Amino acid sequence: MSATGYATFAGRWADAVAAGRGRPFLAFEAPDGTVTRWTYGEFDDAVARAAGALASLGVEAGSCVHLALTNCPAFVATWLAAARLGAWIVPSDPGATAIELAGHIERTKPVVGLCGAARADAYRQAAAGRHAVIEVDEADARVPLDGRAVDGTAAAPRDRLAVMFTSGTTSAPKGVVVTQANYAFAGDVMAAAAALRAEDRQLVVLPLFHANAQYYSFASAISAGASVALVHAFSASRFLEQAARHQATHASLFAAPMRMILARGAAPVDGVRLRHVWYAQNITGDQYRTLAGLFGCLPRQLYGMTETIPAVLANRAISPVPDSMGVPTLGCEVDLRGPDGGCVADGETGEVIVRGDRGTTMFEGYLDDPATTDASFEDGWFRTGDLAHRGPGGLFFFDGRRSDVLKVAGENVSVVEVEAALSAHPSVLEAAVIGEPDPVRDEVPVGFVVLQPGAPAVTEEELLRWCESRLAKSKRPVRVDIVDELPRTSVGKIRKFLLKR
Repeated sequence: MSATGYATFAGRWADAVAAGRGRPFLAFEAPDGTVTRWTYGEFDDAVARAAGALASLGVEAGSCVHLALTNCPAFVATWLAAARLGAWIVPSDPGATAIELAGHIERTKPVVGLCGAARADAYRQAAAGRHAVIEVDEADARVPLDGRAVDGTAAAPRDRLAVMFTSGTTSAPKGVVVTQANYAFAGDVMAAAAALRAEDRQLVVLPLFHANAQYYSFASAISAGASVALVHAFSASRFLEQAARHQATHASLFAAPMRMILARGAAPVDGVRLRHVWYAQNITGDQYRTLAGLFGCLPRQLYGMTETIPAVLANRAISPVPDSMGVPTLGCEVDLRGPDGGCVADGETGEVIVRGDRGTTMFEGYLDDPATTDASFEDGWFRTGDLAHRGPGGLFFFDGRRSDVLKVAGENVSVVEVEAALSAHPSVLEAAVIGEPDPVRDEVPVGFVVLQPGAPAVTEEELLRWCESRLAKSKRPVRVDIVDELPRTSVGKIRKFLLKR
């Protein structure tokens, strides 16, 4: 299909506004609990004024706008204003260092940058006077971009709308180029997968600078004409209360925040009406059952990457399988490929590969890096670097990253299996396993665990004995370090390369 057959994100927003200016769009909960609300029409007016303010600062079609903001209405308005102008955004972790921010700025050359007022000194150091800087009070619901309203320009589907830098769990971040059509496609696919309706409300607690909140929550809400409750920052102890207060029907989480909810001793809250919760990455069976009771619905695991745009795998709504990534979502093509590039039989582990149209149903490529982009594709299939096997009913099950398979004395050992064994101990909240060089066996597994609050204390020796009864000799960790926490990205992914240090 040619790009002309695809929608734009700006068009999806315009359609949602035209379908009902008076329908609720956004409810923002500030850090002090104050809630401010906008209808689609009211927020569209704010977007038009934000577009005018950006245009007055030199932003035009093809310009870059940098965002280093926590969850706030200014982020959403700037994103939609950029879409209206045919410009593009670069969302960075607002907690990043000046050096990290400077790297993003140097590579994207923004015309304007927005940052939190509390972190303005670090941001201005990173910007080094290269572009205009607007400080935002992220706890304030007001949008500081307030110019003369403009209609903007007619964006094309393949026009760039964002460059998102990957979280860098295993390597240096890469800039993923995302188009107008990509956002529209993500919204349509995820709205359909979650059976999202106009009367539904997404609860967004994950950071907006990350693809999950953009693709799975905001884009899908706009596609369906639904509303969004945006929380300033995730709070494990308040999540259920916020879901009830905002009458949220849909939410999206990662395994780490879900474990945090459990670790805070969450109890049922009256008024929770969630009927759909996405989550990524495995949790234990006991954790799943407890969370299902708290949420009042069966959470559905999914799988996707910034590069794949929507989640390309998702559990079915009926009888989801907790430890499975699911089956291919509508409009997405997923397969497994063996080390030799050949097909993989059911039950055998292979690399997850995804096929789509670059710039419409898949990301456009990596920013200014055609060599890495080309190396990421083989015969039109994007190589994710993730390993999985296919089970009954076509369900995919995660087996780790390519880098998560250790070679122990000639034996292939998946760290995911070792992590599962450690996590099954009743005193363990979560575990991570890496490979450590060994002069005799090439490399050996080493575990890191965080203990379950309130559970009986456990020692390293007890954990090693626990693994002895559950794992073959080559898979047993040679050491288990008990730590207070695991190093993470802003959305909870474990940064294993830091453990190796």
